[in-house]
Amino acid sequence: MTAGRCKSIALLRRRADLNRADFIDYYERQHAPLILSLLPGIVDYRRNFANFESAFVSDGAAPFDFDVVTELWFADRGAYDRAMAVATAEDVAARIAADEENFLDRSATRMFLVEERTSPLG
Repeated sequence: MTAGRCKSIALLRRRADLNRADFIDYYERQHAPLILSLLPGIVDYRRNFANFESAFVSDGAAPFDFDVVTELWFADRGAYDRAMAVATAEDVAARIAADEENFLDRSATRMFLVEERTSPLG
């Protein structure tokens, strides 16, 4: 991970009644701008929409239960903590939850911090 930066990942599942294209469209046009308008300190925000058509799956592996891997980057842990304090404030949390109801299966949401490592190439 870049020195001092803090990265959180969310594994999110679309609502069952939405197709992939509508899910992506809503996330990109509605939800991502909302999050950027509400949460301070985001320095990078990436949505990695899974394409399982060519996925490698081991025999006996659990089925995929998410549709997007979302990355939220912050300058440091303090910036992440400040953003989460805003996100969990009653009024902001209600706005986020109401919007998520439009495109997510909120019962499947998982979000966590990661410690990213890179390997030298060549």
